[in-house]
Amino acid sequence: MDTSKPMILGNDIRLELYKMQLDLRYCEKRAYDLFLQNLIKGTSHLSLGQEAIAAGFGVAMRPDDYTFCTYRGHAHTLARGASMEGVLGELMGRQCGLLGGKGGSMHLTDVTKGAMGSYAIIGAHLPVAAGAAWSAQYRGTEQVAVCFFGDGTTNIGAFHEALNFSVIWKLPVVYVCENNLYMEYTPIRSVTAVDHPAADRASAYGLEKIVVDGNDADEVYHTAVKYMERARKGGGPALIECMTYRHSGHSRADPGAYRPKGELERWLERDPIKIYRERLLGLGIVEATLTDLEVESMRKVDVATETAKGSPVPSLDQIDKNVWADGSTAWRN
Repeated sequence: MDTSKPMILGNDIRLELYKMQLDLRYCEKRAYDLFLQNLIKGTSHLSLGQEAIAAGFGVAMRPDDYTFCTYRGHAHTLARGASMEGVLGELMGRQCGLLGGKGGSMHLTDVTKGAMGSYAIIGAHLPVAAGAAWSAQYRGTEQVAVCFFGDGTTNIGAFHEALNFSVIWKLPVVYVCENNLYMEYTPIRSVTAVDHPAADRASAYGLEKIVVDGNDADEVYHTAVKYMERARKGGGPALIECMTYRHSGHSRADPGAYRPKGELERWLERDPIKIYRERLLGLGIVEATLTDLEVESMRKVDVATETAKGSPVPSLDQIDKNVWADGSTAWRN
């Protein structure tokens, strides 16, 4: 774990981190409930148990920074400030969705918040994030692109290609591997020659090995600030491996029966929200303050749910919109 500098955080930042983790957890739980009610169509990939990573980076990022994430991108999109009703509406295929109900769970995007897309093709977004960082470098804006991906992506060619050029051009991009131990149903360790699929390969590109506790929002935040600020000042890219664990299966169709007995229970003891709540109480923050945050977070989820439920499905006259460059098929007729 990276402990090169002590973490000194004020209670305002800590409460913001706790609040964001709550919003992500409750919204993801609601997505699960809506799926069981058949209100969410198709598949859905939840990040229950991984909230500290999205929250840590979300709080650390500037509003004009860029986020690129995978199909497991609900939390990362919400962490950039996308609306809950927009996310839940998109999952339910409603007009109030971030993409008008046409993108669904795996393609959440809100460019107004710097959430530059969720990518269902493994590794496809790493070179795109490098391109966004190159643009920021060229324009001299000091924006940083942050690219999240799973452990399995480290065995994809695009991972190595993106890292190589990011180092060569000293791009302001931070690559974040969310190592939850499984690439879909296969343990990453059983098909990878190193223990840390991202961090143990960093030296091949002249990067330092960085492994952090992905269930500790303070450690994630501290690491995010350190390497994002370095990237802003021309220090080049970073590759960070966050160790974490998803509480549910790969998707809603996966019961997770392949996991060894007792593994889930051990990780539940290290639930990031449980850890953080206990830490805040230990720092002297009164329980009533935390309870108020929890109640308010659930209220927001309830309001967003009802708003999304009340939104109509897209009309058929929208089916050609956003497909062609002019927004329709008019140029062909």
